[in-house]
Amino acid sequence: MTDLFNEKAKDWDANDFRRQLSTAIGAAILKHVPLHTKMEVMDFGAGTGLISSHVAPSVQKILALDISESMLSQLLSKPELQGKVEVLCQNILDKPVDTKFDLIMSAMAMHHVEDADKLIQRFSEHLKPGAMVALADLDKEDGDFHPIDTEGVFHFGFERDEFQTLLEKYGFEDICFHTAHTVLKEGNKFPVFLVIATKK
Repeated sequence: MTDLFNEKAKDWDANDFRRQLSTAIGAAILKHVPLHTKMEVMDFGAGTGLISSHVAPSVQKILALDISESMLSQLLSKPELQGKVEVLCQNILDKPVDTKFDLIMSAMAMHHVEDADKLIQRFSEHLKPGAMVALADLDKEDGDFHPIDTEGVFHFGFERDEFQTLLEKYGFEDICFHTAHTVLKEGNKFPVFLVIATKK
């Protein structure tokens, strides 16, 4: 599989927009998820670890999962994540992980996954009973968020009602949406939701 982020990875964290967005999502997770020091967490689509950096001090360990080796290499270079975050370059839709987690979090990765239904099923399968998801992504938009012809974008955001139905289908309850951030791009507003839900 081609690493679509190979060229982008080295300068990824230098982008002010990405830093602001990850800071807002990280703060929303810290506010709305009851983290604790025995938690084992999966960071799905972890990239360079921008969200893991916010959460790592509050939990026991994080498995940073991504299909881009170049992004995970950037994560591994961060001293503050050493000993707290392990990385795995793997597609869990094709090959599940042999671990169950207390929390699965994800920031702006789900719109890059073609089969969102199977992804939520996989999340459910990878969680302990009573565990949680904290998933951030774009509200449904008209396709203007990404530049035209951006590779690997399968969804122009998600409708909250439809996403809630999908979560309920795979055994999630206590589903609550928050607007974590609003991205301003060329005069347009793109809200980013954070949905918190618990596996029955």
